[in-house]
Amino acid sequence: MGARGASAVDDHRRRAVALVTGGSSGIGLAAAIALARGHGRIGILARDPVRLQAAAARIREVVPGTEVRAYPVDVADAAAVARAVGQAVAELGPPRRVVLSAGSVELGETAALSEAAHRRGMEVNYFGCLWVLRAVLPHLSAGAAVGLVGSAGGVIGIYGYAGYAPAKFALRGLAEILRVELAGRGIGVTLCLPPDTETPMLWREDRLRSPVTARMAAGAPRMTAEAVARALIRGMDRGRFLVLPSLSVRLMWWLAPLLLPVLQRRQRRLLQDPALASAHVFADHMDEHRQDPP
Repeated sequence: MGARGASAVDDHRRRAVALVTGGSSGIGLAAAIALARGHGRIGILARDPVRLQAAAARIREVVPGTEVRAYPVDVADAAAVARAVGQAVAELGPPRRVVLSAGSVELGETAALSEAAHRRGMEVNYFGCLWVLRAVLPHLSAGAAVGLVGSAGGVIGIYGYAGYAPAKFALRGLAEILRVELAGRGIGVTLCLPPDTETPMLWREDRLRSPVTARMAAGAPRMTAEAVARALIRGMDRGRFLVLPSLSVRLMWWLAPLLLPVLQRRQRRLLQDPALASAHVFADHMDEHRQDPP
């Protein structure tokens, strides 16, 4: 590539914009760092302003020369999201890549979890994505792409995730509809369904899982946040709708009708084991973007 070509590439990178929710840690931060290699302007959104600033500094350290703006916002607040996205677009420009990675988990049985816990799970994991999408879609043009971070928990429901899995199933449905809606505008939609991923949220979850949930997860391969982020962005760049970043998730996806009754029988057996089960097993709220260490 000649000097003129290299200059054009550099100029394209400097002007390219990406927005990432949940950008203060975990998959969101890893995605922001990966996107910064091809996008000179990065906007990260999450609730904790201190952790956001630390994440912004980390991105600048790893990819020098990147313009990073941090926007503290609770994605469950539709009006606040609209203001934050509007500010980001005004300051950085319309994004070419949008990654939706904000998430929270509260473990528990359906009847044991409070109404507030169930609502919060939907508000962050589903509506938190929906509000960002509604705010950002008017600013996207042909060639842009949206990446949604779902979960293997949105393929088969597992005991202990009554406050989490339903939102991930809903997100999967939203992604399928968005793909159809946005195809005519030339905007890509990618849904990534990672397995357990090494993030601060999972590390805390490990300490608080019920014995039955822990037994179901035991031995399942885990991924790093960086590996998941690379798979997601590669899928977005290639125009793929579905990203199944590990062999275990691919098998789960393709064999779900056969695996579901097998896994449900195993969970029922474990729940009948007095050494493992209790009437109401649930843990404290786990929010990757507020309470856990970076």
